[in-house]
Amino acid sequence: MEPEAESKPIPLMTPYKMGSTLDLAHRVVLAPLTRQRSYGNVPQPHAAVYYGQRATAGGMLITEATGVSDTAQGYTDTPGVWTAEQVEAWRPVVDAVHAKGAAFFCQLWHVGRVSTYGFQPGGAAPVSSTERMVGPQVRHDGSREEFSPPRRLAVEEIPLIVDDFRKAARNAIDAGFDGVEIHGGNGYLIEQFLKDSANDRDDGYGGSLENRCRFALEVVAAVVKEVGAHRVGIRLSPFMDYMDCHDSDPHALGLHMATKLNDHGILYLHMIEPRMALVDGRRVVPHRLLPYREAFKGTFIANGGYDREEGDKAVSSGYADLVSFGRLFLANPDLPKRLELNAPLNKYNRMTFYISDPVVGYTDYPFLP
Repeated sequence: MEPEAESKPIPLMTPYKMGSTLDLAHRVVLAPLTRQRSYGNVPQPHAAVYYGQRATAGGMLITEATGVSDTAQGYTDTPGVWTAEQVEAWRPVVDAVHAKGAAFFCQLWHVGRVSTYGFQPGGAAPVSSTERMVGPQVRHDGSREEFSPPRRLAVEEIPLIVDDFRKAARNAIDAGFDGVEIHGGNGYLIEQFLKDSANDRDDGYGGSLENRCRFALEVVAAVVKEVGAHRVGIRLSPFMDYMDCHDSDPHALGLHMATKLNDHGILYLHMIEPRMALVDGRRVVPHRLLPYREAFKGTFIANGGYDREEGDKAVSSGYADLVSFGRLFLANPDLPKRLELNAPLNKYNRMTFYISDPVVGYTDYPFLP
């Protein structure tokens, strides 16, 4: 027997008008989650099942990180949106989400130096803001991940990468997506330019805060010009230290970007919280994104360790318009319903996050009876 919904909707389940075109029925967003099940960088039919399971009328989903070019790759079997074959393969996935009445955004991604010769065309060096190499990383399963030395992009090459994002955005819209999210976080190429630990340039793309943000804002401008500001969001993680990518003043970086993004009128800003704190033995979201929420004039999406209680608090206080959920949504395809009913949640299995099986740990998590 299902738990009964509360007579008054919880804040997470209240409607929200996003921009001028999207009417959302609730505030629960599927965060972008790499799943590594797009064989040969081409989305597969099981992706339509996976995303379709998590789609609800008036919901919003963001795809896993999706490569903008053949140089953007750094992981096995991640999807792309730079070829005609990939665009065609995305269409039935988008259709499955739209059939449920949900909005669907494609996250556009370039890994930069988080790659190896083996992933690059012709075995070339990965490109980045720098020649500094990412140190070895320990994966969730305890294995060791190593990367190849990157090649610093020449100034004249940067517009070519910007154009890759522009073309990928057009392809995503042609595939039927409602919009695109530019991936500007998690230690990947755009963040390699943004953060001073990875950007050691002395040209117009390095040094000052304004220069380090130039590449990111050029990508935003190009994508906005191509598909319209009402179809564009960006994800940022100024406080994160991932893949040797951190900044000496993350607050100034986040505030500068949030303010400058207003010049482009984009639909939303999606930001990742700093690491959760332990309070009385419970992990609590630090809620340090308020300055950026106040600076940015569009829809603000918060992400990072949220549960029902913290998500409700964020929405009811005006701290965020929407809240994105990652691992909880991965393991609970009917997460909005479970949150509405305050029903028990399935536990996620970290060991099946990145396996290539088209079902196990992907589409086999149970729904509420």
